[in-house]
Amino acid sequence: MKTKVLLTGASGFIGTNLLEDLLKKGYEVCNIDINKPKIEERKSVWKKVDIRDYRAFEKAVLEFNPDYLIHLAARTDLDGKTIEDYSANVAGVENLMKIVHKLPKLKKVIITSSKFVTRNGYRIKNQHDYCPHTKYGESKVETEIRVWGDEPQCDWCIIRPTSIWGPWFGVPYRNFFDMVMRRLYFHIGHIKCHKTYGYIGNAVYQIEQLLFNDTPDENNKVFYIGDEPAYEINEWADEIAHELGFNILTMPVWFVKCLAKSGDFLGLFGIHFPMQSFRFGNMTNDGVNDMTNTYKIAPEMPYTRLQGTRATIEWIKKYEGK
Repeated sequence: MKTKVLLTGASGFIGTNLLEDLLKKGYEVCNIDINKPKIEERKSVWKKVDIRDYRAFEKAVLEFNPDYLIHLAARTDLDGKTIEDYSANVAGVENLMKIVHKLPKLKKVIITSSKFVTRNGYRIKNQHDYCPHTKYGESKVETEIRVWGDEPQCDWCIIRPTSIWGPWFGVPYRNFFDMVMRRLYFHIGHIKCHKTYGYIGNAVYQIEQLLFNDTPDENNKVFYIGDEPAYEINEWADEIAHELGFNILTMPVWFVKCLAKSGDFLGLFGIHFPMQSFRFGNMTNDGVNDMTNTYKIAPEMPYTRLQGTRATIEWIKKYEGK
């Protein structure tokens, strides 16, 4: 019999890529998601379920009775104003942890959190150290707290995806590619900014390695998903632009700061301007995550950044407008 892998949220970006890879490798896969799959042919393995509905969620999981489980389902945008707006992230994982105890043959469960449990530039002290700066981040802190408060009987771990990019991605992580491709991106003086990003092909490899290998150490249950080393953003933007046949302009720092202040002022009147102080800070401050734990279990990086960049540009051109 085939090994059975249950994915929640496999109609999303990371889940779509994981689903394709697991099916290609011969696993029996089920996708529990409130949204239909991005790929039409995958409706056959999709069950439409709202993970906040305990009875429907429990029924779908118990009927499939998986050997392995990856919980990806969540609201992931940054637009929510209160933590209640992210009820899928809190109530959904509460329901999951109850259901997991009813799966005696389950070998491993991975629960997805986010790098946003801390702000950029914050040096975490341990896996229970949090410093969120968005309501989405707060909801993912609550996700992790609920997992620790009701640990599964099987092996388990928490993953914190960094800024993952590649085919099938959407906002906010597609925004960077879109801005460069539309020639709206520019360098800010000579400022160097390093951030942990991750190409989706490498992310799928890392998640699968964590899923099919034991992670029993209670002091090492949290794993960031991303590429090592961190990207220097100007270099990556130049790499994208080079593939498209143009060069990126450089703007003086003082000029961009003025644009940001203007954007802040317009924002007071509900007018969106692409450059604001928040965006300026994001473009000029480092955001590097410690990948040590992950690379002990997933030491290879199957794809280079350039390979990922080329595949992503090809995908955007193919699906542009969809």
